[in-house]
Amino acid sequence: MAAAGVLLRDLRRLCRVLLFLSQFYILSGGESTDIPPYMMKCPSNGLCSRLPADCIECKTNFSCVYGKPVTFDCTVKPSVTCVDQDFKSRKSFVLNMTCRFCWQLPETDYECSSSTSCMAVSCPRQRYTANCTVRDHVHCLGNRTFPKMLYCNWTGGYKWSTALALSITLGGFGADRFYLGQWREGLGKLFSFGGLGIWTLLDVLLIGVGYVGPADGSLYI
Repeated sequence: MAAAGVLLRDLRRLCRVLLFLSQFYILSGGESTDIPPYMMKCPSNGLCSRLPADCIECKTNFSCVYGKPVTFDCTVKPSVTCVDQDFKSRKSFVLNMTCRFCWQLPETDYECSSSTSCMAVSCPRQRYTANCTVRDHVHCLGNRTFPKMLYCNWTGGYKWSTALALSITLGGFGADRFYLGQWREGLGKLFSFGGLGIWTLLDVLLIGVGYVGPADGSLYI
């Protein structure tokens, strides 16, 4: 009985030593438990073709013809899982995209920083340098963050309240369109008596929601 007690005590001590050594091994960096930062953007078991660019690595072909369809061989990064159209798990897949650099994408495919230093009255087509980043699910060639010259948000002094008031009271004579600098539309409304009232009602709605604005492309104040 005494020998069994001693053996049990020795086993407990051995377990404590092993537990201490395993914790020390992990804390010393022998086994990393950190999650890769890109995993925060990578959905589990989603479609491979819809994975964000940070989740995959592709063999790009910069000799493709601009604007033409092109395919790239891609693999997912470690710890990333995805499926194909048949819901079969894949590590490698073919990505279909259009051959173009990221800075050549349409404006809807990237987001840019704004500037407050050029939002001034009568700022004629001034530009500023913005930092733009491609949206996660859009694929393109080159750097996904790039500088781009954009037009300032500026105003020529046109008031939304004035345009709406003119549209309601004198819209049948084209006063709202004349005020906004749209002379041809104003003349059309004047000689058609506001499109027999239909055009007048439509302009009240369009100006009210901000769809129709100044002819020079500026913003209301």
